[in-house]
Amino acid sequence: MTAPELRSTARGSCSTRLVLFDIDGTLLLSDGAGRRAIHRALIEIFGDTGPSDHRFDGKTDPQIVRELMRIVGHGDAHIDDRMEELFARYVACLREELQDPEYHAAALPGVPKLLEALEQRDDVTLGLLTGNLVDGARAKLEAVGIDPAIFRVGAYGTDHELRPRLPEIAQRRARDLLGVEVPGSNVVIIGDTPADVECGRGIGARAIGVATGRFSTDELAAHGAVAVFESLVDTEAVISAIVDDR
Repeated sequence: MTAPELRSTARGSCSTRLVLFDIDGTLLLSDGAGRRAIHRALIEIFGDTGPSDHRFDGKTDPQIVRELMRIVGHGDAHIDDRMEELFARYVACLREELQDPEYHAAALPGVPKLLEALEQRDDVTLGLLTGNLVDGARAKLEAVGIDPAIFRVGAYGTDHELRPRLPEIAQRRARDLLGVEVPGSNVVIIGDTPADVECGRGIGARAIGVATGRFSTDELAAHGAVAVFESLVDTEAVISAIVDDR
């Protein structure tokens, strides 16, 4: 499945900042909906979830599935054969889990205000860089009241299993959308894991870390983030870090 663009109107110039947000732990918390949904789908399709404490953060959905199913003895060919069926069930389960009144997914503090401020800027193009599938990303954003359409460019777990391959995909889509090359130095990736911080090095992107997931500001800085924040509440400070040319 090829990831569609969530909006296709052109804007920007070669000086625009392409700002790519991770989703889980950066924009929102799903209160475990993703883990519950993938476990439900894995039981249905493979008959096993793999280890219940396996770390998901910083990984793509296909990578998570492959790791879990390898652990319980499935070969890659078998995993690949069932992946499409699995993800159809996963997205259906995810939507159900996000609607479960026992749990509460929510945008993280400061996120709505920051996104609104960035969307109004002529020198910023908003995008997503996430391990979620396209449909999973949309479901999570909609569940917390974030309009997926504000993200004009996206690279997803749907596009590639390896997260370091996603920045170049987002960069290419930005070029096609805007009609100009967006140099890596103008790409800013914002995320809560070392994987987010490190994944854009191949294109020369800058990374901003936010300690709203499992990792501290010190840990994110140690992996090369040019700026780190405890949260995204300080809108002016985050925007300053985004547009800073350092």
